[in-house]
Amino acid sequence: MGLNVDANGEGMRRRGCSCTKDDFLPEESFKSWGNYVTALKETPFRFVDRVLTRSVDSTELVDMKARSQHEMKKTLNWWDFIWFGIGAVIGAGIFVLTGVEAKQYAGPAVVISYVVSGVSAMLSVFCYTEFAVEIPVADTLILTRYTSGGSFAYLRVELGDFMAFIAAGNILLEYVIGGAAVARSWTSYFATLCNHQAEDFRIKLHNVSPDYGHLDPIAIFVIAVICLVAVLSTKGSSRLNYIASDVHILVILFIIIAGLTKADTKNYTPFAPFEARGIFKASSVLFFAYVGFDAVSTLAEETKNPGKDIPIGLVGSMLITTFLYCLLAVTLCLMQPFDQIDKDAPFSVAFQAVGMDWAKYVVAAGALKGMTSVLVVVAVGQARYLTHIARTHMLPPWLAHVNERTGTPVNATVVMLVATAVIAFFTNLGILANLLSISTLFIFMMVALALLVRRYYVAGVTTETNRIKLIVCILLILGSSIACAIYWGQSDGWIGYAIALPFWLIGTVGLWLFVPQARSPKLWGVPLVPWLPSGSIGMNIFLLGSIDKGSFVRFAAWTGIILFYYFFFGLHASYDTAKEYAKRKEEDVSELKKVEEGSDNVS
Repeated sequence: MGLNVDANGEGMRRRGCSCTKDDFLPEESFKSWGNYVTALKETPFRFVDRVLTRSVDSTELVDMKARSQHEMKKTLNWWDFIWFGIGAVIGAGIFVLTGVEAKQYAGPAVVISYVVSGVSAMLSVFCYTEFAVEIPVADTLILTRYTSGGSFAYLRVELGDFMAFIAAGNILLEYVIGGAAVARSWTSYFATLCNHQAEDFRIKLHNVSPDYGHLDPIAIFVIAVICLVAVLSTKGSSRLNYIASDVHILVILFIIIAGLTKADTKNYTPFAPFEARGIFKASSVLFFAYVGFDAVSTLAEETKNPGKDIPIGLVGSMLITTFLYCLLAVTLCLMQPFDQIDKDAPFSVAFQAVGMDWAKYVVAAGALKGMTSVLVVVAVGQARYLTHIARTHMLPPWLAHVNERTGTPVNATVVMLVATAVIAFFTNLGILANLLSISTLFIFMMVALALLVRRYYVAGVTTETNRIKLIVCILLILGSSIACAIYWGQSDGWIGYAIALPFWLIGTVGLWLFVPQARSPKLWGVPLVPWLPSGSIGMNIFLLGSIDKGSFVRFAAWTGIILFYYFFFGLHASYDTAKEYAKRKEEDVSELKKVEEGSDNVS
């Protein structure tokens, strides 16, 4: 038997790895049916409390981590971050979706789609870096303590528990769908390597929609192997990522150099067959190709020098990735007419089409390496997100446990990868890509909004007048961005933009000139505030306007599910945990005062 520590810091004995109810619902509201009924009656009051309550930096850094029993090991540096970033991002997006979007929407102008998505992603990267570095600076006594909570922790500090929970649900959806999409794409290139079609390795269910009826057992096998690697060691995952990413970069360079030797400029005519609407439609989906860098920010708790390593790693990996994406897109469309590009394995088939049959094996092998590294980083990142969310008790605290021997969150890793495997088994890549883009763009918009709040509002410092100015400016930015996105989705005209864009400009200029910043970054800050985060909000929301209606319906259904869970479980668990934490803090302060008074009396 071993002594474990529960979320409230109390010791409890357990045998082996057995679980009890207290591992999942240890809070006071779930001790009895009577308590639960009382909690449900208090739902409106508790909801208001959670909406208005903000976490503080020290809570995210120290107290949340204590709920995992053991700390994660600090083994990573900026070099690890760059390769984790490259490994997390370059994968299924470029190797599969480039062909789909070039053929259906953008044509050779898919390179412009990648630039648009890349600029939007880069703006979001900057917002992430300030949070990842600056939140820990709040307490100089704990400079070396960094949080693995990523955007969830950032939003919890700036926008409160409820908005953080909505973000959390979408974060988890993002990672499950992203991993599932990559796993299914893995099967496509594996089939090419074996001179088969992807459907040859899938089990077809008759009388079931192709969107859900093509079962993929290979995807499950790949995820199972990745799960084993991820639970054993973060540093081991990093080393595997080094190997996969090195091979991956070599293959990408091979594709660009060898592909351009077969380039035909005639294939670049017409350049934009579907015009601007097609370019932005493709860009909204190709945002999938940039998903992953936020997973790297979750590794801050395991980083030796976050103030240096995180900005260099995130920005550096994003610059390299965007440059390589553009070169790959140009190469593909120069090799083959856009309407002949293969949807499942575009680069391999393109080499086959220009008479380089042998090259398709090199490309397929490189794509598999790349997607393997993506799955490794996704597995590592999504588990850290789930761990931190569980530390707040919005999800069962059993998921927050960090294994003493491996220093990794084993429970969270296994649960997330099981969910990923289930989705990968039956869901079509197109559905996954669109839904993932909605979730990701929504999260990135929220992080940019939280950055504005962090810079311009500090309780007790910001005056009432400046707070009202901040709210008005943010509403102008959000409202005008939403109006542009809706107008883009519904009309081909320009009048709507002429009306809406000036309001975005007024909101941003208003922040710049009339609202003083309440907080300055200590180690690393986003440049050009408020212009950069405001631009990030605008671009992310605008790209949402290009995604199909069906994906928004699925997104709304998922939001309904997480809200149901929140109001019946997560709200009450997090409320009880927060109150218990506040009570213990008061007791600690009282004890400290008694000790100080005793010392004064003695002297």
